[in-house]
Amino acid sequence: MPDKPETWAWLAAWLEHNWPALYAGVLAFVIAAFRIAYTGGRRRQLLLEAPLCGFIGLGVSYSTELLGVSPSVGAFFGAMVGLIGVETVRALASRLLQQKVDQA
Repeated sequence: MPDKPETWAWLAAWLEHNWPALYAGVLAFVIAAFRIAYTGGRRRQLLLEAPLCGFIGLGVSYSTELLGVSPSVGAFFGAMVGLIGVETVRALASRLLQQKVDQA
């Protein structure tokens, strides 16, 4: 039923509401893809890491409100995720969680 005007209006409203997070995810994906291609990464790495960076960037961009910052900062966080890559994000998250566990 995409030919119904209500469907298009709903889709436009959803995109307008979620655009900052979607932009951050797409930005993380594109930056990661360019970073991998620039450093001479393999196709397998490009096909796996770039979408992972996009999804992590999407998730991080939704967490900006939890950190008490503006949702428009989500694009910056998404770009940083794409720039530093999945392995570095995983290492940072693991270290942060270990510090929290040690404090408890």
